[in-house]
Amino acid sequence: MKRLSVLFLLASAATATAAPPPPIVSGLKMPESVVVTEGRTFVTTFGERDKDGDGQVVEIKDGQAVPFATGLDDPKGIVAYNKAFYVADKTRVWKIGRDGKASVYVAADQFPTPPIYLNDIAVEERSGSIFVTDTGDKMGAGGAVYQFNARGPKAGKVRTVVDKKSMPSLHSPNGVATDGESFILLADMGTGTLYRVKVADGSADKVADGFGGADGIAWDNYGRLFVSDVKGGRVFGIPRPGEKPVLIAEGFQSAADIRVTPDGKNILVPDLRGGTLTLIPTTIPGWEVDESPLPIRAELAFPKLKWTGWSNTDDAGRSVALRPIVLTHANDASNRVFVATEHGVIHTFPNDQNATETKVFLDIQDRVLYNDKQNEEGFLGLAFHPKYKQNGEFFVFYTPKKEKMVNVISRFRVSKDDPNKADPASEEEILRFKKPFWNHNGGTLAFGPDGYLYTNHGDGGDGGDPFGNAQNLNVLLGKILRLDIDHKDEGKNYAIPKDNPFAGQSDKKGEIWAYGLRNVWRFAFDRKSGQLWAGDVGQNLFEEINIIDRGGNYGWNPRESLHPFGPKAVGVNPAMIEPIWEYHHDVGKSITGGTVYRGPKLPELDGHYLYGDYVSNKLWALKYDPAKKRVVANRPLKDAGQPMLSFGEDEKGEVYWLTTSNKGQGIYWFAK
Repeated sequence: MKRLSVLFLLASAATATAAPPPPIVSGLKMPESVVVTEGRTFVTTFGERDKDGDGQVVEIKDGQAVPFATGLDDPKGIVAYNKAFYVADKTRVWKIGRDGKASVYVAADQFPTPPIYLNDIAVEERSGSIFVTDTGDKMGAGGAVYQFNARGPKAGKVRTVVDKKSMPSLHSPNGVATDGESFILLADMGTGTLYRVKVADGSADKVADGFGGADGIAWDNYGRLFVSDVKGGRVFGIPRPGEKPVLIAEGFQSAADIRVTPDGKNILVPDLRGGTLTLIPTTIPGWEVDESPLPIRAELAFPKLKWTGWSNTDDAGRSVALRPIVLTHANDASNRVFVATEHGVIHTFPNDQNATETKVFLDIQDRVLYNDKQNEEGFLGLAFHPKYKQNGEFFVFYTPKKEKMVNVISRFRVSKDDPNKADPASEEEILRFKKPFWNHNGGTLAFGPDGYLYTNHGDGGDGGDPFGNAQNLNVLLGKILRLDIDHKDEGKNYAIPKDNPFAGQSDKKGEIWAYGLRNVWRFAFDRKSGQLWAGDVGQNLFEEINIIDRGGNYGWNPRESLHPFGPKAVGVNPAMIEPIWEYHHDVGKSITGGTVYRGPKLPELDGHYLYGDYVSNKLWALKYDPAKKRVVANRPLKDAGQPMLSFGEDEKGEVYWLTTSNKGQGIYWFAK
């Protein structure tokens, strides 16, 4: 119940401190839970304990509690889903419409075991599954977690997820939150323990303890978890899975069922005995992240540029958008920019903001498959050999027209007569990928500081990696590869570097550098440190940023970012490398990985990883501190206002981002 998919802004609270700031609302009668939806804040209050009929859901308006739904008993957890509220109340669950009218959605006799004291409630928004806890009696008996569906053919039918019989350590289950789509987090008020429970079979493992009377559980949009202690009046933060809880506030009489505000900056804390609602910052001491906006904006680059051979309409008068997909340079001191389009044309032009016209460097549209309804296949990657000035070689990644479910990497050479023309007849296929589905193609090409060619391919497509390719070391899908393209092993047009992590192992592909990746949409080397950064597009809930290490397993598909995923889901696993950063789909739904800024134009961006989201059009500058081994800044830039197809660098290190355009103005860079 802790995630919100709507935008709502509340005033920022005071700087994080152990003592809570003054409340924003006082005089509430036993406030238990809070929810924010469509810019409105609602709180459950159950009045006098064990007195039926005086419980309410109130709406907070101008600092006052206004009755919204009345005549309840002891309403506790509340969640908003699909234009309605679901409220746990002693032995039943109410459904409350947006007009405040309440009806019993799940009655006491619908539960597999007669409930004793229903407490918290959570919803998995994609499926409509709702989870409700029964705290049981005061002796720690009768506790359970139940599941029912708020939509579809099984709406209202209740099943037991876990109880004392299946989990003997269970004492007094209270707070509940989803963790991915197939797990829940469960706070045990009796033992102060936080558990992760698999919904399918009720198996559980301990996440953390020491929470006293553990009550509310709340995620923010960046993988940080918060837990309240109703007995001790405290709130804790867990900065990343596997880290120890950190105290962020104390001094409440009884901190109940908490909620992170939609902007992610504050936590709403109902104080049950104190009768208040308070805002505290989400800042976790020792794990502070600078999220203040940077005064940097996107600005059209090369505004006078015309694209040779491109027209915004075809012969039938239909619109044809320019889709620049790669921007790079030849590292040959020629001060040229190269831009490839997804249709299969490489353009080149002087790196001059007054440049007026491109030259067509290579046109292989006759070989490239591009479907403008899907936008995933086509010409996807371009990289110039580190010794391009001497050997004239460059490499491309594309989907061929003549074959189905294939991607190829090929070598081309510049023509002998014209440095602004490549020889289309010089193609030499280097590597071929066979894939089961049309999507998740990856396609980045980049030379590392070691001189080897790095590339990637997605997990093969569809959804959820149905064939388990990303974890299978005997296939190339769902991987980042490292190739020696200056030598050739027998039967190959490349060689496998001897220091690749799986080189020489007969049951593993020697080309693999890293694995467990879903569909990396752009990786890049930091030109100063040599670190390899990758943005991996998520499945249903989370986008992630990884720093890629030799032989690293990045978790897909038993994990999606920092969370368990699917039927083979696992919790924190030391054999898997967690992302350095994640964001929830409430923020954006498709990451476009960028690069670490090392250009001369904007020194305040130096060392920041620039990235964006293709769907939400948001841009950020993220700073990672290697000494602290954590992100210390994720600063928003002004929204792009249009989807980011890709990022690129020129020879000086200035960073650009690319977008589709019907006017041919598809290249942007950053300015103050």
